[in-house]
Amino acid sequence: MVTIRDVALKAKTSIATVSRVINNKPGFSEETKQKVQQAMKELDYETNEIARSLITNKTNTIGVIVPNIASMLTHDLLNGIENLSQSRKYSIIVCYTYSNHERTMEYLKTLKEKRVDGIIFTSENLTDKNIEYIKKINIPIVLLSTFSEKYKLPFVKVDDYQASYAAVEYLIGKGHKNIGMLSGDPNDKIAGEPRIKGYKDALKKHHLFSNEEHIVVGNNFSFEDGRTNLVTLLEKFPEMTAIFSASDEMAAGAIATAHEKKINIPEELSIIGYDNILVSQMVYPPLTTIEQPLYDMGYTAAEMLFQQIDEKELINKEVYLPFKIIERESVKVMDSL
Repeated sequence: MVTIRDVALKAKTSIATVSRVINNKPGFSEETKQKVQQAMKELDYETNEIARSLITNKTNTIGVIVPNIASMLTHDLLNGIENLSQSRKYSIIVCYTYSNHERTMEYLKTLKEKRVDGIIFTSENLTDKNIEYIKKINIPIVLLSTFSEKYKLPFVKVDDYQASYAAVEYLIGKGHKNIGMLSGDPNDKIAGEPRIKGYKDALKKHHLFSNEEHIVVGNNFSFEDGRTNLVTLLEKFPEMTAIFSASDEMAAGAIATAHEKKINIPEELSIIGYDNILVSQMVYPPLTTIEQPLYDMGYTAAEMLFQQIDEKELINKEVYLPFKIIERESVKVMDSL
C-alpha cells in the first residue's frame, strides 16, 4: 500500500509538507504543491480518511435522517444537501427511519459511532429521548422541513400555516365556496395541524362554512391516502367543487381516483396540491400547487450545519423560506365570477 512517506520520497520533500498539501494547510509553494500532487497521481495514492480524522477530529461525513427515502420530497431535499456537501468534499450517510422512533434512536447511535461531523434531521418529530441523546453526544444538528416546539434547535422550513392559508384563499379567489381538504395526521405538529388550521382560518376569514366532515385525514400524505380518501370526502361533501390537498402525492392519488370515477378535473372538481414535486407536472391535468423550495431548503440546511462544524459552535437559527403558488391546469375559475 502506498503511504504518505512514499509520496514524500517521490516528490523529494518532507512528510510534513505532503500532509500540509493534502490537508490544504499553508506553508508550501505552488511548485511544491504541483510536485506533491503529481507524485500522488503517479503512485495512485489515496488519502486515508480514517487516519486523517484522528488528526483533524473530522470525518468529512454528515448524517441525514429521513422518514421515507422513496419520497419525491425527500429526493429534492437530498439534492440540495448533496450538492453543497460535495462541493465541501463531504460524504453523506442517509438513514431511513420509516417514521419509527426506535429506529431513529438506533440511527442516532450509529451516526455517533461513525463519528459524523453533523446531522440533518428531516420531516418528522424528534422525541424528548432523541433530543436528550443529541445533547449528550454534542453533535451539530439542523432540522429540515420540521422544527421542535419544546427545544430551541436551528431549522429550515416553509411556514405551513401561511402556505395552506394561501392555497385556500387561491381557491376562494377563483370563485370556489365549497372547499374540502385531504390532510395527513392532524396530530402531526409539523405538517398536519398547521395545514389544517390554515385551511380553516382562510374559510373563516371569508365567512365560508367549515365543517370537520369536510376534512378527511390520512396516515402519511401518500398517494394511496389520496386515492382512498377522495371517495370518503365526496360521500361526506357531495356539493364540494374544490379540494386543498396537503401534499402533491395525495393530490395525484385523488386525481387517479377521479379519472376512474369519470369525474373531470378541473371542470367538475378543482384540486390544488402542496410541495411542487415532480409528480405535480406528471399528472393530468398538471397540478396547480404550493411550491416548497425543496432544493433550496436542503442546501440552506447544509449551509447552516457546515457553519456549526466550521465555527465549532452551536447556532440557534430559524429560517423560513418563501413559498409560492405554481399555476397549472387543475383549478377552474367558477362561472359566478
